[in-house]
Amino acid sequence: MSEPLYHVSANPHVRDNGSTQKIMLDVIIALLPATIFGIYIFGAPAAKTIVITIVTCVAAEYIYQKLMKQPVTISDMSAALTGLLLALNLPPEVPFWLPIIGGVFAIIVVKQLFGGLGQNFMNPALGARCFLLISFAARMSAFTYDGVTTATPLASLKAGESVDVLRMFEGFIPGTIGETSAILLIIGGIYLVARKVISPIIPCVYIATVAVFVTLFGGHGVDIQYIAAHLFGGGLMLGAIFMATDYVTSPITNKGKVIYGIVLGILTGLFRLFGPMAEGVSYSIIIANILVPLIEKVTMPTPFGIVKGGKSNE
Repeated sequence: MSEPLYHVSANPHVRDNGSTQKIMLDVIIALLPATIFGIYIFGAPAAKTIVITIVTCVAAEYIYQKLMKQPVTISDMSAALTGLLLALNLPPEVPFWLPIIGGVFAIIVVKQLFGGLGQNFMNPALGARCFLLISFAARMSAFTYDGVTTATPLASLKAGESVDVLRMFEGFIPGTIGETSAILLIIGGIYLVARKVISPIIPCVYIATVAVFVTLFGGHGVDIQYIAAHLFGGGLMLGAIFMATDYVTSPITNKGKVIYGIVLGILTGLFRLFGPMAEGVSYSIIIANILVPLIEKVTMPTPFGIVKGGKSNE
């Protein structure tokens, strides 16, 4: 009698009846409230940036796979999601060529050159954002609101100025297209948890660690307004809910997720309080992505019948 054939595929491995396309669509749906709000407060420039970035990412994946004679996988929606995430991490009024460069970098350099979906060692959208921050710092840090170029609330907070926490929670502040409204990002996160697309462990531990860190080292003690400003400001909610939870670049064990979330929170706190920048989420997630293999090695449970050192205990 012939042996059964088993299908072996690259990660991410999904342990239910969902497909990669369904997961990507769920994440896109969860991002829609923040996306629509970003277009509402920033107008046509935001819409243009979003469209250019998504089209660039999808086209880059299609062209690369055609040239490399690989199966075309743009129907799985992962390239479209990468484009949307990258766009939401950009200022609304960047020149048209900047999201094109970022989209090509995200898909070709970070994703495809490492083997495609499931093989990249960092989140493609965040990798591209950090590349753009390093290469075009002035354009990536110019934020406008109501037609006026102004500092973000986090930059004002770092300078010792007061900020309006309620407006930060609602989203009526300068920032990147998709990071401003904490409440809409949280609603998107609740949707993903309810759909079992993500676990709440990483975002909850990440956000809680940032709260503890700024309480201990922020110089304001238990100042609720100061703590809330750090939680609702910048890219923390967007990063914690939608990018730190990326299947490919985050731990799979619950213990690993807790450690990963703590590392993310500490790094973000260090960057924000002791670094030259007001933000720090993007770099924190990328550094933590690199540490994931080590976290997995330490937290992976030992198979039954095996003791430490790889020897059988039978």
